[in-house]
Amino acid sequence: MQIVINGANGKMGHMIAEMAGEDNIAARVDITLENSHGCYKNLNDFSGSADCVVDFSNHKAVNGLLEYCKKRNLPVLIASTGHTEDEIKMIHEAAKQIPVFFSPNMSIGVALLADVAERVAKVFGDCDIELIETHHNQKLDVPSGTALMLAQRIKEAKPDLVFNVGRHENGKRPANEIGIHSLRYGSEVGTHEIIFSNGLETITLKHDAKNRALFARGALAAVKWLLDKSAGLYTMKDFLNEA
Repeated sequence: MQIVINGANGKMGHMIAEMAGEDNIAARVDITLENSHGCYKNLNDFSGSADCVVDFSNHKAVNGLLEYCKKRNLPVLIASTGHTEDEIKMIHEAAKQIPVFFSPNMSIGVALLADVAERVAKVFGDCDIELIETHHNQKLDVPSGTALMLAQRIKEAKPDLVFNVGRHENGKRPANEIGIHSLRYGSEVGTHEIIFSNGLETITLKHDAKNRALFARGALAAVKWLLDKSAGLYTMKDFLNEA
């Protein structure tokens, strides 16, 4: 397996490289790098052989990323977060031509959490649902992409639910909402907690990320899974369904 790491000079880029091993890295790409052996400032500067592009860069780079992968007919794993609606549309369009794995969180544990949360929402009946996510104080997107993904999976079980992000007004809590709350402090890697309560009993689901290495491990497992797939849009839910 030969991967191109886009965003190679970031924390996750370094972790992907370390876990993949030098023999599996076709190229490192990052705007902070200068072109040299194996390192490139821009994706278009690399024309060598590769099996997949792994993107941990920035959502604003998604257009150039997708154009490059389409031009070279390369599968791509997109793990950056904070995409706008227009950028998400670009991803869906590109998936008609190439295999695209798109997930705001590459943790296998978080994927399992999403599966269980959807199941609980489906069978637990009428209940209040609150989602609390905690990240380090340098994180840019609020709520996190993972929190929104978890909320969306719950909404798949209960389509009438609406998202209430950062509840701040007085008044009774509406019955048909998912409260989403974001905490930012210190160097927290990422914690996501979902609370379901019907007044008689409460179910609490929680995933606590201890080290960013878990995201690298999940990403590399997803890349191996993606390599033999045809054009289409894939997520961690698809990955788990074949596990």
